[in-house]
Parts: sequence; C-alpha cells; structure tokens
Amino acid sequence: MPTICFGFQCHVSSVPVFNSMKKPEIRPWWAVVTVSMIICLFVYTGTGVCGFLSFGSSVSQDVLMSYPSDDIAVAIARAFIIICVVTSYPILHFCGRAVLEGLWLRFKGEEVETDVARERRRRILQTVVWFCLTLILALFIPDIGRVISLIGGLAACFIFVFPGLCLIQAKLSEHDVRSTSWKGMVAYGVVMVTIGAFIFGQTTTNAIYQDIISQPSSP
Repeated sequence: MPTICFGFQCHVSSVPVFNSMKKPEIRPWWAVVTVSMIICLFVYTGTGVCGFLSFGSSVSQDVLMSYPSDDIAVAIARAFIIICVVTSYPILHFCGRAVLEGLWLRFKGEEVETDVARERRRRILQTVVWFCLTLILALFIPDIGRVISLIGGLAACFIFVFPGLCLIQAKLSEHDVRSTSWKGMVAYGVVMVTIGAFIFGQTTTNAIYQDIISQPSSP
C-alpha cells in the first residue's frame, strides 16, 4: 500500500503542470490526468509483474537492483530513470519552494511584488540547501524501500486526506440548498479523510516498526 500511494501521488505537481498547459481548462486537464494515470498503471504493473516473474518473492524492492548491472536493457532503464528524476526534480522543488516562500511572506506580512530583490537571494539559498539535503539523504540511505515505506504513508495524506478536506470545505462554504447530492459529496469527503488517516497511521507505524526490528541487535 505505501508503494502504491507513493507511486500514484502527483497532486503536488498538478498546479504547475495545469498552469503550463496551452489551454489551462478543466476538460483537457481531465484528459491529461486520465492518460497519465493509465500510463503509470501499465508501467508500474508491468515492472512489478516482470520483476516477480524473474525473481519470485526474492525480488528486490528496487527491481533494477535484482538484475545484473552489465545488462544493456537494465542500463537503458536506469538511464530513463535518471532522465525522469532530472526532469521531475525541478517541478517538485518549485512546489516545495513556493510553499516555503508563501509561508515566509505571510509570516512577514509582505507582498511578492515588494520583495523581489530578497526573493532571488532566498530562492538561491533554498535551492542549494534543498539540493544538498537531497544529496545527503541519497548517499546515506542505501535502501530506497525504507524511504518509500515511510513516505508512502505521508503520500496517503496527499491522495485522500487533503483532497477530502478540500471537498468538505468547498461544500460547507456553499450557501445553496443542501440537497442529497450535497450530503453525498460531504460524506464522500469524510470517507476519503477516514481512509487516508487509516492508511497513514497503519503504513507509517508499520514502516517504523519494521525498521526497528530489522536493526541488528547489539551483543
């Protein structure tokens, strides 16, 4: 479950992707989201099935680690992963930096237009710090499976909890007659929040527990 949540969370980059569209409208946006999810579904499923058929239950959490490093096909797959990381990292970093920048400006009570000069310095500093932290984590955490197990629980919040809360807030802010469909949407939001909270608690607790019991005991 944490791996599935981690693989299918794309809510963070949805806003910049939507704004970069030639026609940022809801109808083509639904088409983009649907096609993207279908592609992810087939790629992830195909990768998992091939890994299981090749190595059975002994397959590594990072499927490519189970294959020989001198295999040309594996080298090509790793090259594509590098391209994916290089192209997606700036988008995700932009989202994180935008959140930090918004919180900072709100804390200072300033507008973006009045803080352009200092914004450039903060942007460079945040980018350098963010990249260095990412590099350190990548160097000192050899097993990506543990990271996915832990972050996968947090991804459940982005997939279920936050959208559910937004849906509830949007419906509660409406002043129209509260019809059956209105109640159904609110109930749907409550269900999403409940499921997300359960997945987050269960997967995060299990990941921490598995990490603790997997540590070698001291003599």
